[in-house]
Amino acid sequence: MTQALRPNTAGGLFATDGKPHPLQDTLLAVTLVLGITAFVSAMFHNLHLLSSWAGLVGIFTGAYGQWISETTRERFGLILGLGASAIGFFLGMANGGLFGGLF
Repeated sequence: MTQALRPNTAGGLFATDGKPHPLQDTLLAVTLVLGITAFVSAMFHNLHLLSSWAGLVGIFTGAYGQWISETTRERFGLILGLGASAIGFFLGMANGGLFGGLF
């Protein structure tokens, strides 16, 4: 009869403990958006400034989000965003870097 005492947490998308995590969810969304932006813009050689800066900021927001995350679902999304940010950052650095001939 212990299953009657367990809360049903399968309904939430990010919070598996049934509590709201607005800061962690915001960091997750920002990291995913920056990761997608960095990854997609890294496919174009002339957008290396956008991909390298978006990737760098995405890496920092994702790392901080990992540090304060409380659930596995948050960590999973943060890892996806971190991976996309890192790939975009590294490809942006290979194509011209953070300043790309501006200095």
